[in-house]
Amino acid sequence: MPISAAQRAALLTATTVLLAAGCAGCSDGGGEGGAADSPTDLAGLAAQELEWSACPPPSAAEGGGTAPSPLPGGAAWECAFMDAPLDYEKPGGETIELALIRAPARDQSRRIGSLIYNFGGPGGSGITGLPSFAPAYEKLRSRYDLVSFDPRGVGRSEDVECATDKELDAYYALDFTPDDAAEERTLSDAQKKYAAGCEKDSGTVLPHVGTSNAARDLDLMRQVLGDDKLHYFGISYGTELGGVYAHLFPEKVGRALFDAVVDPNSSTEDGALGQARGFQLALDNFAKDCVARGDACTLPGSTVAEIEAFITGLLAELDKKPIPGIGDRELTQTQATNGIAQALYSKEFWQYLEQGLDSADGGDGALLLALSDSMNGRDQNGSYSNIQAANAAINCVDFKERYTLGQAKERLPEFREASAVFGDFMGWALASCSQWPVPGTWEHPDVSAPGAAPILVLGTTGDPATPYEGARAMAEALGKGVGVELTYEGEGHGAYNSGNACVQETVNAYFLEGKVPASGTVCR
Repeated sequence: MPISAAQRAALLTATTVLLAAGCAGCSDGGGEGGAADSPTDLAGLAAQELEWSACPPPSAAEGGGTAPSPLPGGAAWECAFMDAPLDYEKPGGETIELALIRAPARDQSRRIGSLIYNFGGPGGSGITGLPSFAPAYEKLRSRYDLVSFDPRGVGRSEDVECATDKELDAYYALDFTPDDAAEERTLSDAQKKYAAGCEKDSGTVLPHVGTSNAARDLDLMRQVLGDDKLHYFGISYGTELGGVYAHLFPEKVGRALFDAVVDPNSSTEDGALGQARGFQLALDNFAKDCVARGDACTLPGSTVAEIEAFITGLLAELDKKPIPGIGDRELTQTQATNGIAQALYSKEFWQYLEQGLDSADGGDGALLLALSDSMNGRDQNGSYSNIQAANAAINCVDFKERYTLGQAKERLPEFREASAVFGDFMGWALASCSQWPVPGTWEHPDVSAPGAAPILVLGTTGDPATPYEGARAMAEALGKGVGVELTYEGEGHGAYNSGNACVQETVNAYFLEGKVPASGTVCR
Protein backbone atom coordinates (compact mmCIF):
# COMPACT_ATOMS: atom_id res chain seq x y z
CA MET A 1 0.00 0.00 0.00
CA PRO A 2 1.28 3.55 -0.63
CA ILE A 3 2.96 5.47 2.16
CA SER A 4 1.09 8.51 3.43
CA ALA A 5 2.51 12.00 3.86
CA ALA A 6 1.91 11.75 7.60
CA GLN A 7 3.90 8.52 7.83
CA ARG A 8 6.81 9.99 5.89
CA ALA A 9 6.82 13.06 8.11
CA ALA A 10 6.92 10.92 11.24
CA LEU A 11 9.70 8.71 9.91
CA LEU A 12 11.88 11.43 8.45
CA THR A 13 11.96 13.42 11.69
CA ALA A 14 13.11 10.47 13.78
CA THR A 15 16.50 10.75 15.42
CA THR A 16 18.97 8.01 14.54
CA VAL A 17 22.12 6.48 15.88
CA LEU A 18 22.78 3.56 13.57
CA LEU A 19 25.30 3.97 10.78
CA ALA A 20 23.85 2.44 7.61
CA ALA A 21 26.87 0.22 7.22
CA GLY A 22 28.52 0.62 10.58
CA CYS A 23 28.24 0.47 14.32
CA ALA A 24 25.82 2.60 16.30
CA GLY A 25 26.95 4.45 19.37
CA CYS A 26 30.22 2.52 19.45
CA SER A 27 32.83 5.20 19.13
CA ASP A 28 35.83 5.41 21.38
CA GLY A 29 36.60 8.98 22.20
CA GLY A 30 38.71 11.09 19.87
CA GLY A 31 41.89 11.59 21.83
CA GLU A 32 43.78 13.27 19.02
CA GLY A 33 46.79 13.91 21.19
CA GLY A 34 46.95 15.35 24.69
CA ALA A 35 45.73 18.90 24.98
CA ALA A 36 46.94 21.50 27.42
CA ASP A 37 44.48 21.62 30.30
CA SER A 38 45.58 24.80 32.03
CA PRO A 39 42.78 27.41 32.04
CA THR A 40 45.32 30.02 30.95
CA ASP A 41 45.81 28.22 27.63
CA LEU A 42 42.19 28.85 26.68
CA ALA A 43 41.59 32.02 28.64
CA GLY A 44 40.86 34.14 25.59
CA LEU A 45 38.36 31.69 24.14
CA ALA A 46 36.75 31.06 27.52
CA ALA A 47 36.11 34.79 27.88
CA GLN A 48 34.34 35.17 24.52
CA GLU A 49 30.82 36.58 24.59
CA LEU A 50 28.27 34.79 22.46
CA GLU A 51 25.98 36.80 20.21
CA TRP A 52 22.60 35.16 20.63
CA SER A 53 19.99 35.85 17.95
CA ALA A 54 16.88 34.33 16.38
CA CYS A 55 17.53 30.85 15.00
CA PRO A 56 17.55 30.43 11.22
CA PRO A 57 16.11 27.35 9.51
CA PRO A 58 18.34 24.27 9.86
CA SER A 59 21.08 23.98 7.24
CA ALA A 60 21.03 21.20 4.67
CA ALA A 61 23.72 19.40 6.68
CA GLU A 62 21.41 19.51 9.72
CA GLY A 63 18.54 18.03 7.75
CA GLY A 64 16.87 21.21 6.51
CA GLY A 65 13.36 22.32 7.44
CA THR A 66 11.92 25.41 9.08
CA ALA A 67 13.17 27.53 11.96
CA PRO A 68 12.16 26.13 15.37
CA SER A 69 8.70 27.14 16.57
CA PRO A 70 8.39 29.28 19.70
CA LEU A 71 8.50 27.51 23.04
CA PRO A 72 5.40 27.08 25.22
CA GLY A 73 4.57 30.52 26.53
CA GLY A 74 5.94 32.17 23.41
CA ALA A 75 9.66 32.34 24.24
CA ALA A 76 11.92 32.22 21.19
CA TRP A 77 14.82 29.88 20.58
CA GLU A 78 18.20 31.58 20.46
CA CYS A 79 21.22 30.54 18.39
CA ALA A 80 24.90 31.51 18.44
CA PHE A 81 28.35 30.37 17.37
CA MET A 82 31.21 29.60 19.77
CA ASP A 83 34.85 29.65 18.69
CA ALA A 84 36.91 26.60 19.69
CA PRO A 85 40.42 25.42 18.82
CA LEU A 86 40.64 23.19 15.79
CA ASP A 87 43.47 21.41 17.60
CA TYR A 88 43.56 21.54 21.40
CA GLU A 89 47.30 20.91 21.27
CA LYS A 90 47.48 24.36 19.69
CA PRO A 91 44.88 26.38 21.62
CA GLY A 92 46.22 29.63 20.21
CA GLY A 93 46.06 28.41 16.62
CA GLU A 94 43.29 27.99 14.07
CA THR A 95 39.75 28.00 15.41
CA ILE A 96 36.44 26.53 14.26
CA GLU A 97 32.89 27.67 14.91
CA LEU A 98 30.49 25.46 16.86
CA ALA A 99 26.77 26.13 16.52
CA LEU A 100 24.69 26.39 19.73
CA ILE A 101 20.98 26.68 20.50
CA ARG A 102 19.28 27.52 23.79
CA ALA A 103 15.89 27.99 25.43
CA PRO A 104 16.17 30.29 28.48
CA ALA A 105 14.93 29.01 31.84
CA ARG A 106 11.37 30.06 32.66
CA ASP A 107 12.15 31.00 36.27
CA GLN A 108 15.33 33.06 36.05
CA SER A 109 15.20 33.86 39.79
CA ARG A 110 15.65 30.13 40.60
CA ARG A 111 17.84 29.27 37.62
CA ILE A 112 20.41 26.55 38.36
CA GLY A 113 22.45 26.99 35.18
CA SER A 114 22.67 25.53 31.68
CA LEU A 115 21.68 21.94 30.94
CA ILE A 116 23.60 20.80 27.85
CA TYR A 117 22.20 18.01 25.67
CA ASN A 118 23.85 15.61 23.26
CA PHE A 119 21.38 13.37 21.42
CA GLY A 120 23.83 10.80 20.15
CA GLY A 121 24.90 9.44 16.82
CA PRO A 122 27.65 10.30 16.78
CA GLY A 123 26.61 12.76 14.13
CA GLY A 124 23.20 13.91 15.37
CA SER A 125 22.47 17.64 15.22
CA GLY A 126 21.59 19.17 18.56
CA ILE A 127 20.35 22.27 16.78
CA THR A 128 17.47 20.25 15.32
CA GLY A 129 17.29 17.63 18.08
CA LEU A 130 16.57 19.89 21.05
CA PRO A 131 13.59 21.74 19.52
CA SER A 132 12.16 18.41 18.33
CA PHE A 133 12.06 17.00 21.85
CA ALA A 134 11.66 20.24 23.81
CA PRO A 135 8.10 19.55 25.05
CA ALA A 136 9.44 16.57 27.02
CA TYR A 137 11.91 18.84 28.82
CA GLU A 138 9.56 21.64 29.91
CA LYS A 139 9.84 20.73 33.60
CA LEU A 140 13.61 20.88 33.38
CA ARG A 141 13.39 24.26 31.62
CA SER A 142 11.74 25.66 34.74
CA ARG A 143 15.20 26.07 36.29
CA TYR A 144 17.70 25.43 33.47
CA ASP A 145 18.59 27.09 30.22
CA LEU A 146 18.24 24.15 27.83
CA VAL A 147 21.28 24.16 25.54
CA SER A 148 22.41 21.92 22.71
CA PHE A 149 24.93 22.12 19.89
CA ASP A 150 26.19 20.59 16.69
CA PRO A 151 29.44 18.85 17.70
CA ARG A 152 32.52 19.47 15.57
CA GLY A 153 32.08 17.85 12.16
CA VAL A 154 28.29 17.85 12.50
CA GLY A 155 25.64 20.00 10.85
CA ARG A 156 26.49 23.70 11.13
CA SER A 157 29.77 23.07 12.99
CA GLU A 158 32.41 22.58 10.29
CA ASP A 159 30.40 19.68 8.88
CA VAL A 160 32.11 16.70 7.30
CA GLU A 161 31.02 16.07 3.72
CA CYS A 162 31.87 12.98 1.70
CA ALA A 163 29.63 12.70 -1.38
CA THR A 164 26.88 14.36 -3.38
CA ASP A 165 23.23 13.47 -2.86
CA LYS A 166 23.20 11.48 -6.11
CA GLU A 167 26.33 9.59 -5.08
CA LEU A 168 24.80 8.82 -1.68
CA ASP A 169 21.66 7.41 -3.31
CA ALA A 170 23.87 4.98 -5.20
CA TYR A 171 26.07 4.24 -2.18
CA TYR A 172 23.21 3.34 0.17
CA ALA A 173 21.62 1.13 -2.51
CA LEU A 174 24.74 -1.09 -2.58
CA ASP A 175 24.81 -4.58 -1.13
CA PHE A 176 26.60 -4.20 2.20
CA THR A 177 26.39 -7.97 2.84
CA PRO A 178 28.30 -9.32 -0.20
CA ASP A 179 27.69 -12.89 -1.30
CA ASP A 180 30.69 -13.44 -3.59
CA ALA A 181 34.09 -12.06 -4.53
CA ALA A 182 32.66 -9.69 -7.13
CA GLU A 183 30.28 -8.09 -4.62
CA GLU A 184 33.12 -7.85 -2.09
CA ARG A 185 35.24 -5.92 -4.62
CA THR A 186 32.32 -3.63 -5.40
CA LEU A 187 31.80 -2.86 -1.71
CA SER A 188 35.52 -2.33 -1.08
CA ASP A 189 35.81 0.03 -4.04
CA ALA A 190 32.76 1.98 -2.87
CA GLN A 191 34.12 2.35 0.68
CA LYS A 192 37.44 3.52 -0.72
CA LYS A 193 35.73 6.11 -2.92
CA TYR A 194 33.58 7.31 -0.02
CA ALA A 195 36.59 7.73 2.29
CA ALA A 196 38.52 9.56 -0.45
CA GLY A 197 35.58 11.93 -0.85
CA CYS A 198 35.62 12.67 2.88
CA GLU A 199 39.34 13.43 2.75
CA LYS A 200 38.96 15.64 -0.32
CA ASP A 201 36.08 17.71 1.05
CA SER A 202 36.88 17.70 4.79
CA GLY A 203 40.52 16.69 5.20
CA THR A 204 41.45 19.61 7.46
CA VAL A 205 38.89 18.79 10.12
CA LEU A 206 38.91 14.95 9.90
CA PRO A 207 41.77 14.38 12.39
CA HIS A 208 40.09 16.60 14.98
CA VAL A 209 36.45 15.47 15.17
CA GLY A 210 36.88 12.75 17.80
CA THR A 211 35.25 12.42 21.17
CA SER A 212 38.09 13.78 23.32
CA ASN A 213 38.03 17.05 21.42
CA ALA A 214 34.24 17.15 21.67
CA ALA A 215 34.55 16.66 25.44
CA ARG A 216 36.98 19.58 25.62
CA ASP A 217 34.48 21.60 23.60
CA LEU A 218 31.93 20.83 26.32
CA ASP A 219 34.21 22.25 28.98
CA LEU A 220 34.92 25.37 26.95
CA MET A 221 31.15 25.70 26.41
CA ARG A 222 30.59 25.43 30.17
CA GLN A 223 32.97 28.31 30.78
CA VAL A 224 31.59 30.49 27.99
CA LEU A 225 28.05 29.95 29.31
CA GLY A 226 29.21 31.07 32.75
CA ASP A 227 28.66 27.80 34.64
CA ASP A 228 30.95 26.54 37.41
CA LYS A 229 29.84 22.95 36.75
CA LEU A 230 28.69 21.09 33.65
CA HIS A 231 25.07 19.97 33.92
CA TYR A 232 24.58 17.41 31.17
CA PHE A 233 21.94 15.21 29.54
CA GLY A 234 23.54 12.64 27.21
CA ILE A 235 21.67 10.05 25.14
CA SER A 236 23.23 7.03 23.39
CA TYR A 237 26.66 8.11 22.05
CA GLY A 238 26.11 11.19 24.22
CA THR A 239 26.70 8.91 27.23
CA GLU A 240 30.14 8.04 25.91
CA LEU A 241 30.90 11.71 25.32
CA GLY A 242 29.74 12.44 28.86
CA GLY A 243 31.90 9.64 30.26
CA VAL A 244 34.98 10.98 28.49
CA TYR A 245 34.19 14.45 29.83
CA ALA A 246 33.84 13.08 33.37
CA HIS A 247 37.23 11.40 33.05
CA LEU A 248 38.96 14.53 31.78
CA PHE A 249 37.21 16.99 34.10
CA PRO A 250 35.83 15.07 37.13
CA GLU A 251 35.85 18.14 39.36
CA LYS A 252 33.66 20.01 36.89
CA VAL A 253 30.83 17.45 36.74
CA GLY A 254 27.55 18.86 38.03
CA ARG A 255 24.27 16.99 37.63
CA ALA A 256 24.48 14.55 34.72
CA LEU A 257 22.27 11.87 33.18
CA PHE A 258 23.50 9.14 30.82
CA ASP A 259 20.45 7.59 29.09
CA ALA A 260 20.68 4.62 26.65
CA VAL A 261 24.21 3.86 27.68
CA VAL A 262 27.12 2.82 25.47
CA ASP A 263 29.29 0.14 27.11
CA PRO A 264 32.65 1.90 27.57
CA ASN A 265 34.53 -1.40 27.76
CA SER A 266 33.45 -2.70 24.36
CA SER A 267 35.86 -3.09 21.48
CA THR A 268 34.63 -2.48 17.94
CA GLU A 269 33.76 -6.16 17.58
CA ASP A 270 32.15 -6.42 21.02
CA GLY A 271 30.03 -3.36 20.33
CA ALA A 272 28.86 -4.66 16.97
CA LEU A 273 28.03 -8.08 18.42
CA GLY A 274 26.16 -6.43 21.28
CA GLN A 275 24.11 -4.47 18.79
CA ALA A 276 23.35 -7.55 16.72
CA ARG A 277 21.99 -9.20 19.87
CA GLY A 278 20.21 -6.02 20.93
CA PHE A 279 18.37 -5.55 17.64
CA GLN A 280 17.55 -9.25 17.58
CA LEU A 281 16.04 -8.96 21.07
CA ALA A 282 13.96 -5.99 19.94
CA LEU A 283 12.83 -7.93 16.86
CA ASP A 284 11.90 -10.89 19.09
CA ASN A 285 9.78 -8.56 21.22
CA PHE A 286 8.15 -7.09 18.11
CA ALA A 287 7.32 -10.60 16.88
CA LYS A 288 5.95 -11.61 20.30
CA ASP A 289 3.67 -8.60 20.23
CA CYS A 290 2.51 -9.57 16.76
CA VAL A 291 1.73 -13.12 17.88
CA ALA A 292 -0.15 -11.85 20.93
CA ARG A 293 -2.42 -9.74 18.71
CA GLY A 294 -3.44 -12.74 16.66
CA ASP A 295 -5.38 -11.94 13.51
CA ALA A 296 -4.93 -8.20 14.15
CA CYS A 297 -1.31 -8.62 13.07
CA THR A 298 -0.99 -8.67 9.29
CA LEU A 299 2.24 -10.66 9.14
CA PRO A 300 2.19 -14.38 8.31
CA GLY A 301 2.98 -16.81 11.10
CA SER A 302 1.53 -17.82 14.44
CA THR A 303 4.84 -18.04 16.34
CA VAL A 304 7.85 -15.81 16.79
CA ALA A 305 9.97 -18.25 14.78
CA GLU A 306 7.51 -18.23 11.88
CA ILE A 307 7.31 -14.44 11.76
CA GLU A 308 11.10 -14.09 11.83
CA ALA A 309 11.42 -16.79 9.15
CA PHE A 310 9.08 -14.68 7.01
CA ILE A 311 11.36 -11.65 7.54
CA THR A 312 14.57 -13.52 6.70
CA GLY A 313 12.86 -14.97 3.64
CA LEU A 314 11.75 -11.52 2.49
CA LEU A 315 15.31 -10.19 2.88
CA ALA A 316 16.67 -13.14 0.91
CA GLU A 317 14.27 -12.39 -1.93
CA LEU A 318 15.28 -8.73 -1.91
CA ASP A 319 18.91 -9.81 -2.18
CA LYS A 320 18.01 -11.55 -5.43
CA LYS A 321 15.70 -8.86 -6.77
CA PRO A 322 14.90 -5.41 -5.32
CA ILE A 323 11.31 -4.19 -5.48
CA PRO A 324 9.80 -0.77 -6.30
CA GLY A 325 10.35 1.78 -3.55
CA ILE A 326 9.91 5.55 -3.82
CA GLY A 327 9.97 7.24 -7.22
CA ASP A 328 12.57 5.53 -9.37
CA ARG A 329 14.46 4.14 -6.36
CA GLU A 330 14.13 0.48 -5.45
CA LEU A 331 14.16 -1.22 -2.06
CA THR A 332 17.28 -3.38 -1.72
CA GLN A 333 18.10 -5.97 0.91
CA THR A 334 20.46 -3.59 2.69
CA GLN A 335 17.94 -0.75 2.76
CA ALA A 336 15.23 -3.09 4.03
CA THR A 337 17.49 -4.30 6.86
CA ASN A 338 18.38 -0.71 7.65
CA GLY A 339 14.69 0.23 7.69
CA ILE A 340 13.80 -2.65 9.99
CA ALA A 341 16.51 -1.54 12.41
CA GLN A 342 15.25 2.05 12.33
CA ALA A 343 11.72 0.96 13.28
CA LEU A 344 13.02 -1.02 16.26
CA TYR A 345 14.34 2.10 17.98
CA SER A 346 10.93 2.84 19.43
CA LYS A 347 7.85 0.75 20.16
CA GLU A 348 5.83 3.58 18.60
CA PHE A 349 7.38 2.63 15.25
CA TRP A 350 6.36 -1.02 15.41
CA GLN A 351 3.15 -0.20 13.55
CA TYR A 352 5.23 1.16 10.65
CA LEU A 353 7.45 -1.90 10.70
CA GLU A 354 4.47 -4.23 10.49
CA GLN A 355 2.93 -2.24 7.66
CA GLY A 356 6.26 -1.90 5.87
CA LEU A 357 6.98 -5.63 5.98
CA ASP A 358 3.45 -6.46 4.85
CA SER A 359 3.65 -3.96 1.99
CA ALA A 360 7.08 -5.22 0.89
CA ASP A 361 5.72 -8.76 0.83
CA GLY A 362 3.15 -7.44 -1.63
CA GLY A 363 5.80 -5.81 -3.80
CA ASP A 364 5.67 -2.24 -2.41
CA GLY A 365 8.92 -1.19 -0.71
CA ALA A 366 8.04 2.48 -0.09
CA LEU A 367 7.57 2.36 3.67
CA LEU A 368 10.70 0.32 4.44
CA LEU A 369 12.67 2.60 2.12
CA ALA A 370 11.28 5.65 3.97
CA LEU A 371 12.46 4.12 7.23
CA SER A 372 15.90 3.57 5.73
CA ASP A 373 15.93 7.13 4.41
CA SER A 374 15.19 8.37 7.91
CA MET A 375 18.16 6.42 9.22
CA ASN A 376 20.42 7.83 6.53
CA GLY A 377 19.27 11.44 6.89
CA ARG A 378 17.61 11.71 3.46
CA ASP A 379 14.64 14.08 3.16
CA GLN A 380 11.71 13.86 0.76
CA ASN A 381 13.49 16.12 -1.72
CA GLY A 382 16.48 13.83 -2.00
CA SER A 383 18.84 15.92 0.13
CA TYR A 384 20.99 14.26 2.79
CA SER A 385 22.03 15.66 6.13
CA ASN A 386 25.61 14.91 7.13
CA ILE A 387 24.65 12.61 10.02
CA GLN A 388 26.19 9.51 8.45
CA ALA A 389 29.31 11.29 7.16
CA ALA A 390 29.90 12.69 10.65
CA ASN A 391 29.14 9.29 12.18
CA ALA A 392 31.81 7.67 10.02
CA ALA A 393 34.35 10.43 10.65
CA ILE A 394 33.95 10.36 14.44
CA ASN A 395 33.83 6.57 14.76
CA CYS A 396 36.83 6.06 12.50
CA VAL A 397 39.04 8.62 14.25
CA ASP A 398 38.01 7.16 17.62
CA PHE A 399 38.58 3.47 16.92
CA LYS A 400 42.02 1.94 16.40
CA GLU A 401 40.77 -1.24 14.77
CA ARG A 402 40.91 -1.43 10.99
CA TYR A 403 39.20 -4.66 9.90
CA THR A 404 39.56 -5.68 6.28
CA LEU A 405 36.60 -7.22 4.48
CA GLY A 406 38.38 -10.54 4.75
CA GLN A 407 38.73 -10.22 8.52
CA ALA A 408 35.08 -9.21 8.82
CA LYS A 409 34.09 -12.22 6.75
CA GLU A 410 35.96 -14.55 9.12
CA ARG A 411 33.83 -13.30 12.03
CA LEU A 412 30.46 -13.77 10.33
CA PRO A 413 29.60 -17.13 12.00
CA GLU A 414 29.55 -15.51 15.44
CA PHE A 415 27.45 -12.61 14.17
CA ARG A 416 25.00 -14.95 12.45
CA GLU A 417 24.62 -16.86 15.70
CA ALA A 418 23.81 -13.58 17.44
CA SER A 419 21.13 -12.64 14.89
CA ALA A 420 19.75 -14.30 11.79
CA VAL A 421 18.40 -10.95 10.59
CA PHE A 422 21.14 -8.50 11.58
CA GLY A 423 24.21 -10.72 11.90
CA ASP A 424 25.57 -10.32 8.38
CA PHE A 425 24.72 -6.62 8.37
CA MET A 426 26.64 -5.96 11.61
CA GLY A 427 29.45 -8.38 10.83
CA TRP A 428 30.39 -6.91 7.45
CA ALA A 429 30.14 -3.44 9.01
CA LEU A 430 33.32 -4.16 10.97
CA ALA A 431 35.19 -3.16 7.80
CA SER A 432 33.51 0.25 7.49
CA CYS A 433 36.69 2.09 8.58
CA SER A 434 39.09 -0.08 6.56
CA GLN A 435 39.74 2.63 3.93
CA TRP A 436 39.67 5.64 6.28
CA PRO A 437 42.45 8.22 5.71
CA VAL A 438 42.90 9.14 9.40
CA PRO A 439 44.24 6.67 12.00
CA GLY A 440 42.15 5.73 15.02
CA THR A 441 42.96 6.48 18.62
CA TRP A 442 42.15 3.69 21.09
CA GLU A 443 40.26 0.47 21.65
CA HIS A 444 37.81 2.01 24.10
CA PRO A 445 37.57 5.22 26.11
CA ASP A 446 38.67 5.76 29.68
CA VAL A 447 35.63 7.00 31.61
CA SER A 448 36.92 6.53 35.15
CA ALA A 449 36.03 9.67 37.10
CA PRO A 450 37.13 9.44 40.72
CA GLY A 451 35.90 12.40 42.73
CA ALA A 452 33.15 13.35 40.29
CA ALA A 453 29.64 14.12 41.54
CA PRO A 454 27.05 11.31 41.24
CA ILE A 455 25.97 10.62 37.64
CA LEU A 456 22.66 8.90 36.84
CA VAL A 457 23.23 5.96 34.47
CA LEU A 458 19.90 4.91 32.94
CA GLY A 459 19.50 1.66 31.01
CA THR A 460 16.45 0.19 29.26
CA THR A 461 16.04 -3.59 29.33
CA GLY A 462 14.73 -3.77 25.74
CA ASP A 463 17.07 -1.22 24.16
CA PRO A 464 18.17 -2.47 20.72
CA ALA A 465 21.00 -0.06 19.94
CA THR A 466 22.75 0.24 23.32
CA PRO A 467 22.03 -3.04 25.11
CA TYR A 468 21.03 -2.83 28.76
CA GLU A 469 24.27 -4.38 30.03
CA GLY A 470 26.13 -1.24 28.99
CA ALA A 471 24.53 0.76 31.78
CA ARG A 472 26.01 -1.39 34.51
CA ALA A 473 29.39 -1.42 32.77
CA MET A 474 29.36 2.39 32.59
CA ALA A 475 28.31 2.77 36.23
CA GLU A 476 31.13 0.49 37.33
CA ALA A 477 33.69 2.16 35.07
CA LEU A 478 32.83 5.65 36.34
CA GLY A 479 33.74 4.45 39.80
CA LYS A 480 32.25 3.79 43.21
CA GLY A 481 30.01 6.60 44.37
CA VAL A 482 29.96 8.19 40.89
CA GLY A 483 27.87 5.90 38.67
CA VAL A 484 24.29 5.59 40.03
CA GLU A 485 22.47 2.83 38.17
CA LEU A 486 18.80 3.32 37.23
CA THR A 487 16.82 0.73 35.24
CA TYR A 488 13.74 1.12 33.06
CA GLU A 489 12.01 -2.17 32.30
CA GLY A 490 10.67 -1.35 28.86
CA GLU A 491 11.29 -1.09 25.13
CA GLY A 492 13.04 1.41 22.93
CA HIS A 493 16.20 3.47 22.72
CA GLY A 494 16.21 6.00 25.54
CA ALA A 495 14.10 5.88 28.70
CA TYR A 496 13.40 9.50 29.63
CA ASN A 497 11.57 10.23 26.38
CA SER A 498 9.55 7.01 26.68
CA GLY A 499 7.11 8.94 28.85
CA ASN A 500 7.47 6.56 31.80
CA ALA A 501 6.34 8.53 34.85
CA CYS A 502 8.74 6.84 37.29
CA VAL A 503 11.76 7.56 35.09
CA GLN A 504 10.80 11.18 34.52
CA GLU A 505 9.96 11.88 38.15
CA THR A 506 13.24 10.34 39.33
CA VAL A 507 15.34 12.22 36.80
CA ASN A 508 13.50 15.52 37.34
CA ALA A 509 13.96 15.30 41.11
CA TYR A 510 17.68 14.74 40.55
CA PHE A 511 18.14 17.66 38.17
CA LEU A 512 15.79 20.12 39.87
CA GLU A 513 16.21 19.23 43.54
CA GLY A 514 19.52 17.37 43.68
CA LYS A 515 17.87 14.16 44.93
CA VAL A 516 20.12 11.23 44.02
CA PRO A 517 18.16 7.95 43.87
CA ALA A 518 19.50 4.76 45.37
CA SER A 519 21.69 2.93 42.89
CA GLY A 520 19.76 -0.05 41.53
CA THR A 521 16.39 1.75 41.44
CA VAL A 522 14.01 0.10 38.93
CA CYS A 523 11.17 1.79 37.04
CA ARG A 524 8.48 -0.26 35.32
